[in-house]
Amino acid sequence: MTKDLQQDSQRIAFGRRIRRLRSEQNWTLSDLSERSGLAISTISKAERGIIALTYDRLSQLAKGLGVDMSAFFTDTGVGFEPGSFAVARKGEFERQETQNYVYEMLFTDLWNKSMRPMMGTLKARELYQFEDFVRHPGQEFLFVLDGEVTVYLDGRDAVKLRQGDSIYFDSTIGHLYASNGDDDARILVVCESLNAGRGVTPEP
Repeated sequence: MTKDLQQDSQRIAFGRRIRRLRSEQNWTLSDLSERSGLAISTISKAERGIIALTYDRLSQLAKGLGVDMSAFFTDTGVGFEPGSFAVARKGEFERQETQNYVYEMLFTDLWNKSMRPMMGTLKARELYQFEDFVRHPGQEFLFVLDGEVTVYLDGRDAVKLRQGDSIYFDSTIGHLYASNGDDDARILVVCESLNAGRGVTPEP
């Protein structure tokens, strides 16, 4: 399967999960739009596999549906219990690719986490390549694994990071990440999950 076909297949499968979760609530697109704050057209395009949603829109959609974000990537999961632990081996992640980012979502089978860890690849090079800043409730940590990264913060000076550098910030501030070099940069990102412990109960 070519890369383009793989991306199409991932978006279509992702869209089917969104549609199923909405249908289980007996909601129309308008109902979900009202609850999530996302435009009807955005939800419709995501359900049909036309577009892939960025992290902030995924977060809005999960909140609107009352589910853990992991429900978009896997049908079943287990809730994280106090005193427990989980291990993710190399290559164990769920991929979500947008125009500017590739998200590698870790521990998607572990629901109701206090944190959402993910690896990422930055494809974008310039600020103009983005439609708008990303913003969502909580706090965020970024660590540069490879390459050089510019972190754009709405209303603030851009922050340049090199391999081994990191940043921690309030993610309600509009923010964007871009690669500084000719090659894609690799990052580790951890976002606070304010909805931990809420939403659907994962199946055993």
